[in-house]
Amino acid sequence: MAPCAQMGSGCLSRGLLLLCVLLVHRFCQAGATAEGFVQEAGTTPSLPVYNITDELVEEIYTNLTQRCWESFVQVMQNVSGAQLCEWRVISRPYSSLQQCLEDWADSLKYSYPNALAESYIFQSHHRYFQNCSAGSQAYFDPPEDVLLAMIIAPICLIPFLVTLVIWRSKDGKAQP
Repeated sequence: MAPCAQMGSGCLSRGLLLLCVLLVHRFCQAGATAEGFVQEAGTTPSLPVYNITDELVEEIYTNLTQRCWESFVQVMQNVSGAQLCEWRVISRPYSSLQQCLEDWADSLKYSYPNALAESYIFQSHHRYFQNCSAGSQAYFDPPEDVLLAMIIAPICLIPFLVTLVIWRSKDGKAQP
């Protein structure tokens, strides 16, 4: 576990929380092997059942994803500003961040994608990739008057074409 710069109760409680989770995980693994041994002897196991609440899982996931983010930020400090928009440079750290967020969610049986993971992804885009665009061109919406003309022209053209088709079909003569 990485040492905390502050010695507040938040840092201490997170450390204790992670320690408890690791101990429970180890105890459950040891209990599973003891359970197999006891069942072979013909007796019933009497292992305690731990009820991990959704709030606890969410707090654990929050702490673990914060470490994913910190690792991503540390890697991104080594990327120069000119390289921030080059996919071959940033694809590995970006994919690692996504994989870390997803793996912890899977291991804790926490839904993915979730709001916390999405906030880290959005935060990465806002902090590092805000000035990047698709290719070398930036795409912008057209002015409102041009956009309005592009929307209204086809709408007005449809009744005219329908009227033209009906007028031509009323001739009554079979087309050769």
